[in-house]
Amino acid sequence: MELLQMRNLNFTYPNSSDQALTDINFTVHEGDFVVLCGPSGSGKSTLIRLMKQELNLHGTKSGEIYYQGIPFEQHDAITLAKDIGMVFQDPENQIVMSNVMDELLFGMENLGFSTNEMRKKTAEIVHYFGFNHLLQQDTSELSGGEKQQINLASVLLLDPKILILDEPTAQLDPIAAKNFMYLLKQLNDELGITIIIAEHRLNELFSLANRIVVLEQGKIKFSESPRKALSLLAENMTAYLPEASQLYLAFTGILKTPDIPFHVKEAKQWLKGMDITSNQSQQEEQVKPEKPLLELKEIDFSYSKHTEPVLNNLSLTVQEGEWLAILGGNGTGKSTLLKIIAGLLTAQHGRIRYKGKKVKQIDRKLIGYLPQNPKLYFLHETLQEEYTALATKHGKSETEVQTLVKEFQMEALLDRHPYDLSGGELQRAALVGILIGNPQILLLDEPTKGMDPAFKEEFASIIQTVKHTGVTIMMVTHDVEFAAKHVTRCSMLFQGEVIVTEDTTAFFKDNDYYTTMINRITKDSQVPTVVTVEEAKASWQMKKALPSSV
Repeated sequence: MELLQMRNLNFTYPNSSDQALTDINFTVHEGDFVVLCGPSGSGKSTLIRLMKQELNLHGTKSGEIYYQGIPFEQHDAITLAKDIGMVFQDPENQIVMSNVMDELLFGMENLGFSTNEMRKKTAEIVHYFGFNHLLQQDTSELSGGEKQQINLASVLLLDPKILILDEPTAQLDPIAAKNFMYLLKQLNDELGITIIIAEHRLNELFSLANRIVVLEQGKIKFSESPRKALSLLAENMTAYLPEASQLYLAFTGILKTPDIPFHVKEAKQWLKGMDITSNQSQQEEQVKPEKPLLELKEIDFSYSKHTEPVLNNLSLTVQEGEWLAILGGNGTGKSTLLKIIAGLLTAQHGRIRYKGKKVKQIDRKLIGYLPQNPKLYFLHETLQEEYTALATKHGKSETEVQTLVKEFQMEALLDRHPYDLSGGELQRAALVGILIGNPQILLLDEPTKGMDPAFKEEFASIIQTVKHTGVTIMMVTHDVEFAAKHVTRCSMLFQGEVIVTEDTTAFFKDNDYYTTMINRITKDSQVPTVVTVEEAKASWQMKKALPSSV
């Protein structure tokens, strides 16, 4: 049964000469699990927001969207609100009430459910999700994963036939993200709910979806089954492939085959019987002498006297010129730690040393801070106005600013309002503004959130260039694949303290769950354990040829 159809759909934002969507035609059938992917700014978020009529996206639209064969405009608004549910990228943007129980009831109350209906449905959903212990908590005290589950439960209470999700795992740690993805698959398999998800984290989704839709420059590049999509992506969009597929292609070069693995089990099966050894001629990277730049000792922090400490006896040393990643589950204090270093919060106890000298806080002129919500950074109506003001403040020439704008591929967006940008574009736009100020310490809170896989590599190259100028970088991230490829060292936060800091490869090789797909594929196997595809390329020597049948 055809549930949702887009016919000749076009959309243009106000004051923009370029169409955000052009001639979109595709159909979603009952029970589909559809993944929308493609570069940042390709139109994914615009497309799914047009599927949720209540969002009332501003701009010029032509073409039609049909639900159950009837144009949106002819449907009752309450029917569309109930039948088409949506979960946003940022859980903070969706939560309305201060208490979890009130949040669960909010949507049903607004749509006129009876008291008995609300009680029965709430009891059922709480048992299904298993979060009875959260019902009396303040929503502000929930972790990112818990907030996203509450958002999902609130939508499901309205009995949607279609569930639309816009990068719902962007702010979740790797374990919470995986659990969330498999919960969606459970809803799809057991309850028959149709899923449409726009997402950049694709490692797990190829094995869950039945259709992959790739958008590029506002147009549908293709809409295919996961197997067919793998072959098409392998031709010129390899960054979008699951890492299991990337590993296979790196050592076979075979693009069009049904045998490309896309999850851990398939990749392990492919590697069985392969004679792979470690290349002993590879030169080990020389370890540079450590030079402490920033030292935190016994840091304690609580948001109020009546709450548990977020940071508890935390100690951490940051080396000059390194790129340090801070990892850990949602709610462990990672963002709070960055805010203390940035001078936005003050620790209740502990000591801070900068270049060996004890300080109350570091000079803010030395620090560039990219918050998790980059919208907070912008003060002007367009990016051009923002950058012009910052250039004047920091004494930068127009040429210097334009060089940064070009490096981050922002030229076409200078006349756009920051709030009209996609998540990845917003991250890039804010970082350009921060780098105009020439920081000595760059603090990045989830910088790859919303970035497409292809631009992540360009972003990493830019950050490496910044690092080579002597800037020290601290990055809070849930993106373990990105961290494994690029950072110098990793620190793990648990219950408010740093429990380990290690060189990146050693850090991920020791982990079983908080690690990369490639490590899970190669660990405890007959091939040398590696953490990234790049490490495999550099260190593996494949002696046995592939069977001719592959």
